Amino acid sequence: MRITPSRLSVLLAVHRAGGIVAAADSQHLTPSAVSQQIKLLEKEAGVRVLDREPTGAVLTDAGRVLAETAERIEAELASAQRELAGLDESAPAGHVRIGSFSTAIRALLLPLLTLVEATMPGVVMTVEETEERSALARLRRGELDLVLLERDERTPPEAPRAMADVPVLDEPWLVVVPPGQAAPQTLADLARVTWIDLAPSTAGAYALGRLSRRLGAPLSTRHVAYDYDVVLAMVSLGQGHALLPELAVISGRVPDGVGLARLPGLGIRQIVVRHRQTRSDPEPAVRAVLDALLIRASALELGRGRPDHAGTGPL
Repeated sequence: MRITPSRLSVLLAVHRAGGIVAAADSQHLTPSAVSQQIKLLEKEAGVRVLDREPTGAVLTDAGRVLAETAERIEAELASAQRELAGLDESAPAGHVRIGSFSTAIRALLLPLLTLVEATMPGVVMTVEETEERSALARLRRGELDLVLLERDERTPPEAPRAMADVPVLDEPWLVVVPPGQAAPQTLADLARVTWIDLAPSTAGAYALGRLSRRLGAPLSTRHVAYDYDVVLAMVSLGQGHALLPELAVISGRVPDGVGLARLPGLGIRQIVVRHRQTRSDPEPAVRAVLDALLIRASALELGRGRPDHAGTGPL
């Protein structure tokens, strides 16, 4: 039995992507070319390596053995590349690609980028603002290494197979108050105001739904927004109240006259980071960046007083 190593990498791509078509896209091949490579691999190995199911391609027991072998080969090649480049083996090196949303980019990743450039000369860090579903698909395909996700409260769904979630930080939700309006003193005060609704499936939308259930009545909403800067602009024009995570205050500019109120019972937004979890993942460079991210997040003082902003309100 003689197996062509390049065909193992194709099998690994199918495993990570979850299907032939997605693997073809990540490998810049046609689906028929990927299928042909898998057939040739099965002929060389003398075993079936994939089961085709309606939801995608699943490794057989034999396929799992070969995919794990491909991961070891991949790790060895990466190690050899570092040696050839003359890098210190004790220092992390590599390209770490991170997908995230805007508030986390401004408050966490941009400061982290500066730190990594200064302290990890062998690491190249790339940050991309991207929508969650697309980012998770690219993480599976190996096009991203870390993805930051937002969740309302501490209820993130369980990470899928070969993935792991790491909590980054918890931050309080704040009430954003239009200029000239009294700051709320209790949650009951929030039942009588108009709200800027937040796009479905976002943490903010879940937080508003949770607030509505706690108040025992539907909230009166007017506009719908996705970007927190847009929300702030709407509130500044008196179009309604809004819920805003504290990082949006730390990382952005609150318009003059807009107030912020911190009230018991509003809950928290949790930020988690997802990465691949295999024998070779996360790679040393990814682990180093992840560790630095957690240190950066722990240094933020959230929920401990008045954020830096220009508004008024009981914080």
